Amino acid sequence: MNRLTLALAVGAGLSSRSIVTDSNDIEFGNLWWFVYAGVSCLLVLFAGIMSGLTLGLMSLGVVELEILHRSGTNQEKKQAAAILPVVQKQHQLLVTLLLCNAAAMEALPIYLDKIFHPAVAVLLSVTFVLIFGEVIPQSICTRYGLAVGANFVGLVRFLMIVCYPIAYPVGKVLDALIGHNDALFRRAQLKALVSIHGQEAGKGGELTHDETTIISGALDLTAKTAEEAMTPICSTFSLDVNSKLDWEAIGKILAKGHSRIPVYSGNPTNIIGLLLVKSLLTVRAETETPVSSVSIRRIPRVPADMPLYDILNEFQKGGSHMAAVVRVKSKDPPPTEKLVAINGNKYSQLTKPLLSKREEESDFSVNIPEPTTQNTGDSPKSSTYLSDEIEDGEVIGIITLEDVFEELLQEEIVDETDVYIDVHKRIRVAAAAAASSVARAPSTRRLAAQRPTVIKEDKGKPPRL
Repeated sequence: MNRLTLALAVGAGLSSRSIVTDSNDIEFGNLWWFVYAGVSCLLVLFAGIMSGLTLGLMSLGVVELEILHRSGTNQEKKQAAAILPVVQKQHQLLVTLLLCNAAAMEALPIYLDKIFHPAVAVLLSVTFVLIFGEVIPQSICTRYGLAVGANFVGLVRFLMIVCYPIAYPVGKVLDALIGHNDALFRRAQLKALVSIHGQEAGKGGELTHDETTIISGALDLTAKTAEEAMTPICSTFSLDVNSKLDWEAIGKILAKGHSRIPVYSGNPTNIIGLLLVKSLLTVRAETETPVSSVSIRRIPRVPADMPLYDILNEFQKGGSHMAAVVRVKSKDPPPTEKLVAINGNKYSQLTKPLLSKREEESDFSVNIPEPTTQNTGDSPKSSTYLSDEIEDGEVIGIITLEDVFEELLQEEIVDETDVYIDVHKRIRVAAAAAASSVARAPSTRRLAAQRPTVIKEDKGKPPRL
């Protein structure tokens, strides 16, 4: 009975050992068993590092690293500066990391097979690689990819040198076939990015409503033209060059509150210059000075399809903060030059008699500089016209520096004398009617201040102070 029990126990031990280990495997407790087990653990750790770095470094784009290098914290600047030269070699880095990861995972079952049964070696290899070589490292590097990549950048550089004979040619082939993924954001993407970072989006952004609006307006300003921001000529207050600066005209000028007033000859669309209101300080209404006798400044002319950024650049030069928007006519048939009698001269041209000799020789057109940047497809192509074509064009509106700023801010700038918030939609200012009624009716407070105050004193009481 004892012999039978001993035989069964020995058979059970042999069967269990045959499942876990093989007869050719190294026995547990041997020095080489611990060596192979240690190498297997190092391979799992190495495969996990390669897998995490593949996800962490490849998820960091060159543009993102440039942003962190310029505007991040001191620690982020150092980390981005260390990673950026490595990430710029995208395909070579990718081939190096994948090659090292594949080598570690393929070598792991070989070392486990020396100490375990082949089936157990495969099972342990898959389990260890999945948990400790894929899931945990990638979850960590997804959250802390910049810090992990900066700490292991020395190891990555060493592996790129070791794998250079294989990784470099394969990376060059991928560069030629696929190219680099370093594209910048388009305008629409930048606007969406700014709106996401706004406080109104509710995602923890720091940008206020005004900041997001101004940034979006600056991005849209390239796509907007002068015709979209101008004030139509029918809604523009202007003066005839043959009119006189009497009490009625000066009253209208003061009521409008403009600092610059366009001057036309005959037809309101025939704008020949502009009048600075501050130059009327020396003009007396009693003398009824003709408008033509006052200094009339040159007004630039811009085509209707000129981008607002180009107009803003012209305004910044200081020549004028007001321009006439013209619709360029076709060359056929050529426009005929109209001659109108001005100051007794029957054959004087419209634009020249009112200007000085130095301004007579200069063109009235605005030189449109050729854009130096490449056209990305988001901004309209500004047409290039000759100065004669712009000069002969039909004036359809007036644009000022304030109009450009309103398009930039995407809000109307209302001053004390504005009657309409939106001239195109005829939306009146809420305070315009009240202001006009106050201007017509005398102030009750002023009348009360002008009346003599009579203090009635009682005989039995002291006078009030």
